[in-house]
Amino acid sequence: MLFKKKENETIGNDLKKICALLIHAAKIDEDFSDKEEKIIKETMLKIGVRKDNLERLFIDAKNIEQNANQILSFTKEVKNMNEHNKIKIIEALWHIIYSNNEADIYETNLMRRLAGLLYIDSKVMGDIKEKIKRESSQ
Repeated sequence: MLFKKKENETIGNDLKKICALLIHAAKIDEDFSDKEEKIIKETMLKIGVRKDNLERLFIDAKNIEQNANQILSFTKEVKNMNEHNKIKIIEALWHIIYSNNEADIYETNLMRRLAGLLYIDSKVMGDIKEKIKRESSQ
């Protein structure tokens, strides 16, 4: 779990921005599907969002994503995560991209930019991409 759950959890901006980044990836091909939304919500649950806070988080993150000018504002929280958790987010991003079994140039460009912004080695990024691509085609 990435973020410790609190008794009366409030949804922090860090989680909203991580969710906004995932939403941004889903929307970049102009086809935000139910499958992509499900992947995003499952990812947010895996990183510590309580189920009863999920819908509020998702709505807030959609608003953040819609009103943001650049992805840089979404990446700070991910960049500060440990390597293991950063990889979970990268895997979720690739799952979103390959949810329709293909990656367009906007999606691959986004991931190339994110690799640099998040300090992910290009070999690691490529390995994750190929792993998710194989899983998506099965």
